[in-house]
Amino acid sequence: MSVWWEVVEMRKLVSANFSRLFRDKTFWFCVGAMLIYAVIYMLNSVRQATTSLAEYHYTLDDYYFQFALVIGMFCALFCSMFLGTEYSDGTIRNKLVVGHTRAGIYLANLAVTFLATLFVMAVWLGGALVGVPALGVWQIGIPYLLEYLLIAVLFVAAFSSVFTFISMLSSNKAVTVAISIFLFLGLLILASMIYNGLQQPEMVSGIEMTQNGMQMSEQQPNPSYIGGVKRTFYEFMMDFLPTGQGILMWQLEVVNPLRMILSSVLLTVVPTFCGIAFFKRKNLR
Repeated sequence: MSVWWEVVEMRKLVSANFSRLFRDKTFWFCVGAMLIYAVIYMLNSVRQATTSLAEYHYTLDDYYFQFALVIGMFCALFCSMFLGTEYSDGTIRNKLVVGHTRAGIYLANLAVTFLATLFVMAVWLGGALVGVPALGVWQIGIPYLLEYLLIAVLFVAAFSSVFTFISMLSSNKAVTVAISIFLFLGLLILASMIYNGLQQPEMVSGIEMTQNGMQMSEQQPNPSYIGGVKRTFYEFMMDFLPTGQGILMWQLEVVNPLRMILSSVLLTVVPTFCGIAFFKRKNLR
């Protein structure tokens, strides 16, 4: 009976959250911004692909997964603003007064953050299709496309879990917004630095002047090359971090999809359980 009651209460909370979601200006700003970004980016990409003099043949795949780099920013902004308003308006206290549990409130807020971010991602996926007439459809094939989308859904869940954790434990909306956005940017910069490190070639050659003009010198070991255990660790971090997964997806360099999936599940479950535990002890006065 208690389980059934919890399910009913959760449905009420989720329904109430979605009722407020569709009136939320931040949500619609994120939707509109993502749609405009998708259309402008893809039209500019079409122009680049059709006017490029390079021999490289551009396809839809080269541009379609650009959203993976920025979806975390939209999640951070929406989650911190939407859930921060619950504190500033006293909505959370009102939910407790009418009998909702703290765990139910937390999970309902996580659900609306996750589904709202998925909707924003879906807006990109739809808007980016303006590139199909010029670039054609995906070249990676439907199985790999579905694999990429599954990875994206799961790292969106990880982002949602992390930012819900922050938003539910911080009562100050301005602080919550700042922490969430700077955390995302920090993780993106970290992943970019790791990725750039992994792109260093093992051997390099310079240019030297000879009697016959400039010639390439013999290849020598690159001191910036990352190898051994350190390289293994860097590769793991790229698959573990949601921002790292986004970069690899954008570059069409997904090599360990299972490790990415398991990492996202871990980053979803652990912050959620910890967040519920801390939120139950949080003083809401």
